[in-house]
Amino acid sequence: MIALSLTEIAGLVGGQPHDIPDPDLKVTGPVVIDSREVRPGSLFAALPGERVDGHDFARGAVEAGAVAVLAARPIGTPDAPVPAIVVPDVIAAMGALARAVVERLGTTVVALTGSAGKTSTKDLIAQLLQRRGPTVWTPGSLNNEIGLPLTAMSADEATQHLVLEMGARGKGHIRYLTELTPPRIGLVLNVGTAHIGEFGGREQIAEAKGELVESLPPAAEGGVAVLNADDPFVRAMASRTKARTVLFGEAEDADVRAGNVRLADGGRPAFTLHTPTGCSEVTMRLYGEHHVSNALAAAAVAHELGMSVDEIAVALSEAGQLSRWRMEVTERSDGVTVVNDAYNANPESMRAALRALVAMGAATPGRRTWAVLGPMAELGEESLAEHDAVGRLAVRLNVSKLVAVGGQEAAWLDMGAKNEGSWGEESVHVSDVRAAVDLLRSELRPGDVVLVKASRSVGLERLAQALLDGEGEVAGRWA
Repeated sequence: MIALSLTEIAGLVGGQPHDIPDPDLKVTGPVVIDSREVRPGSLFAALPGERVDGHDFARGAVEAGAVAVLAARPIGTPDAPVPAIVVPDVIAAMGALARAVVERLGTTVVALTGSAGKTSTKDLIAQLLQRRGPTVWTPGSLNNEIGLPLTAMSADEATQHLVLEMGARGKGHIRYLTELTPPRIGLVLNVGTAHIGEFGGREQIAEAKGELVESLPPAAEGGVAVLNADDPFVRAMASRTKARTVLFGEAEDADVRAGNVRLADGGRPAFTLHTPTGCSEVTMRLYGEHHVSNALAAAAVAHELGMSVDEIAVALSEAGQLSRWRMEVTERSDGVTVVNDAYNANPESMRAALRALVAMGAATPGRRTWAVLGPMAELGEESLAEHDAVGRLAVRLNVSKLVAVGGQEAAWLDMGAKNEGSWGEESVHVSDVRAAVDLLRSELRPGDVVLVKASRSVGLERLAQALLDGEGEVAGRWA
């Protein structure tokens, strides 16, 4: 973070200093919410949690080198003071501080949202823009009212680009985030069914996602809305912004588009990248055709920020996956390939992952494909239909074996596969991770490809890791 004195910070967040011996002392390290991440010069934000209260760790944070604590109440005692800036709401104070940092830096803020692919696309954008100058981006999926300010406050005077993923669970969430870190470039990837149970429908999701483009400055002031030409809900957002609109996709009228899309080298997408300034060939390291749309979105942003089409094509061809558990491909010593895509799941990403699995299997004749799937959360009344549809799709794609892990939603996956009518015992429903590990350990053979995917709350990344661990460690962990 840029160096700010405690007096300045108190003024910016509307806080009251308590037990601060030197108000001119500066915060020179990162703002953190985990006392274990404190470094000399840090500011520790004491957040209440579901199980613990950050205030209980405030003294330890100061002892570890934090300059002060951003707190909701005084912490110290006369005999043992703890320097603090006391505010009515710590999360709101973090947001106010983030806005002040971004305003002082004047860096280019790129914000993106969408129902699927946000994190992978953010990672691609970051890898492209890094080639043009120092870039700070959202780590993992820290895209809410806590994670976004933390990312923004990690920028400093050298930062040229700030790439921020924005998530939403309801109307007004993205608008709030854009008020903290006003973007100049706003990207909307798609409108799907993720969290549809909370929103109520795709129209409501589109309304919420579109708050991003509504926040952009007018075209005359440099505002750019980057929209998916292939998604009618997103394309329609052009009418909701005063910014200049740039379309990406496979549609013929897209400003940045893909031609000759194909899968090569075991499921890696390749295509011709077309931009207003020329075209170039791309062969990605990532797996799955769904990354073509993500790559086009990243290319459109990079093109707007001055990268040539050849620079973009090289960067996309060299880019890897920065965030864990998203199509993370590992080959075991026995030749079994494990695809850990267990960070999250919704109907759109499930379909994309299944198609990627099949493409990986098709690269070698006779290779078996396993889809180890768990529930998709927050689908509301659509849950039964969506799980049933994913099970049916696995059959239509000719996945070799479906293992549905968990309770009722997993049973719906299995039911969909069996109701499709094509399989006998190729689809199986197991109750938990332990049972799935036992099944896979007994039946996997060299050359098999195993996809593991479910909503984050299910924790199926543990299953993927168990498949990669030695047999003894698996037994110890899950017995």
